[in-house]
Amino acid sequence: MAEPTPSPALVWLGRLLGLAIIAGAIAAGWYVSWIGFYNPRTNDAEVRANLIGIAPHVSGPLVELHVVDNQEVKAGDLLFVIDARPYQAVLANAEAALLLARAELQAMSNSVASAVANVRVKEAELSLAEADLKRYEPLLKDQAIDAESVDTARTRRNTASAEVDAARQELLRQQSLIGQFGTLNARIGAAEADVQAARLNVDYCQVRAPFDARVANLNIAVGQYAQAGQPIFVLVDLNQWYVVANYRETFLESLRPGLPADVFLMAYPGQTFRGTIQGVGWAVQTQDEAALGAPAQVKPDLNWVRLAQRIPVRIDLGRPPPEFPFRMGLSAVVTVRSAREANRAAGNTNQP
Repeated sequence: MAEPTPSPALVWLGRLLGLAIIAGAIAAGWYVSWIGFYNPRTNDAEVRANLIGIAPHVSGPLVELHVVDNQEVKAGDLLFVIDARPYQAVLANAEAALLLARAELQAMSNSVASAVANVRVKEAELSLAEADLKRYEPLLKDQAIDAESVDTARTRRNTASAEVDAARQELLRQQSLIGQFGTLNARIGAAEADVQAARLNVDYCQVRAPFDARVANLNIAVGQYAQAGQPIFVLVDLNQWYVVANYRETFLESLRPGLPADVFLMAYPGQTFRGTIQGVGWAVQTQDEAALGAPAQVKPDLNWVRLAQRIPVRIDLGRPPPEFPFRMGLSAVVTVRSAREANRAAGNTNQP
């Protein structure tokens, strides 16, 4: 039995429908590509926070430990205490040395003051002896006084003059000692610096949290010896969270600092967190990169399939909502909004 021949209208309708499907697929593909370029999206992202290793400034055994792993601490909270007795002994010794230096300086100052006072006394005695001699000599001519009294007055004047010279020499000697021991003031300054350093070491025995944070990787106990400058656990900064999203280098034109981004976390399905691009990475170390200072190594082969390099993009999140706390390492999906969308959203927000 012969198959019925379709009408020309149905044939043209089928052709038009096929062309429409092809055109729609091309348009949809172009639109998806356009959206993907101007609103780049990646699931190669994770939540990060700033970390610092808590290391003591001084060495010694731990005598107190006031935190446990994963505990939240506030800025200024006491974390642990190192045995301060050796540093307190050093502080006491430095304070004693400072007192001794100050006492020595005071004694030398008192000696100079005493020498000055002695010079003044001897000068007064010399003035009195000279006045007596001047009064006696005219009387000797009139024989109103005997020569022996005049000689006695003259001897007393000479003696007083010699004593003044001796007192002045002693003053010069004491002042010379002050000059010779002029480094005593410097020694006092050094002693004061030693006291300050020793007091700082005593204060360093108590280690406090520098900011609001979470304790991480705490694997110590009371009695463990802590080395100065070596971290013994980590604090996670709770004040600033961010996402590091790795984008292909082909999207660099659409990634600009200041653009908003939508962040989705697998830990909180259905929740959208707003972020802002803080910066786009400028240096990425590849696996084949030669060591710094060594000659470049060039492979003799050529890969026909080239994979786009991933560039890290930092997206600031700020502080998380109390009901959705962030944790380091959470998987994230990031979609960057274009500048035009951001401006449109800002305009809609400003409208009454």
